Amino acid sequence: MIRIRDAQTRGRTKWGWLDSWHTFSFGRYIDRANTHFRTLRVINDDFVGAGGGFEPHPHEDMEIISYIVDGKLAHKDWMGDAGTHAHESGAGSVQVMTAGTGVTHSEFNPSKSEAMRLLQIWIFPDKEGHRPAYAQRDFSEAEKRDKLALLVSGKGGGAPLEINQDAKLFATLLSPGKSISHKPSPGRGVYVQVVSGEIDLNGHALKSGDGAAIEDERIVTLTGVQPAEVLLFDLA
Repeated sequence: MIRIRDAQTRGRTKWGWLDSWHTFSFGRYIDRANTHFRTLRVINDDFVGAGGGFEPHPHEDMEIISYIVDGKLAHKDWMGDAGTHAHESGAGSVQVMTAGTGVTHSEFNPSKSEAMRLLQIWIFPDKEGHRPAYAQRDFSEAEKRDKLALLVSGKGGGAPLEINQDAKLFATLLSPGKSISHKPSPGRGVYVQVVSGEIDLNGHALKSGDGAAIEDERIVTLTGVQPAEVLLFDLA
C-alpha cells in the first residue's frame, strides 16, 4: 500500500524570515489524518531567510535530525551536564540531537544575504529519559549519487550517525533514468520524501515536496525522472 502526500496538501507556517511546510501536524497546524507515520513524528521543510532563525527553545524526549539542503545553519545547544555544542554546517550536512531529559538549542541562518533550507525531522525515541547528545557529519554528493546512502540509524545499525530508535534514514541524489531499490524487512514501513526534482516510485509520479507512506510492499524502487534528491526512512 502506498499513500501519497501531495506537497500542496501539507500544512504551512509563513511569517517574516520563515516559510515552513509541515508533512505532519505541527504547532498550530492540526491534521488528524496526518499526525505521524510509525515513529516518524515531524518532517518540516524550512526555508529560512537571511539572518533569520529559531531563538533558544527547549525540547525533551525526541530524536531530532536536521538535514541541510541549501545554505548554512548555525547550531548551538545547552545540555546541562552533557555540555554544550556550537557548529556551523553547510549543504550536505546532517545533525542529530537526542533531546532526552532536556535540551535548549538555537538554529540560525548566519548569512546576511542568502536564504537557507533545511528539513527538520523528529523521531520518537525508544524510551524517555535518555541523556542528551549531539553529533554532526558532512556527506558528499559522491556518497549519495545514484545509491542509497545510510545517514542515520539506531544504535549498532551501521550508520555514521545514531539515534535512540529502530529507524534508518537514507538519502540519494538520483540521476534521470537511474533506479535504486530498497527491500524493507517484513513488518516494517517506509516513508519517502522528495526534497527536489521528480521521481517514479513503484509507478507513482512524485515531485519536489511530495511524500509517500509505504506499507506491505516487498520492494520500493525509485527511478529518476528529473535530477532528484530523496530521503527514505525505514521504520519499525
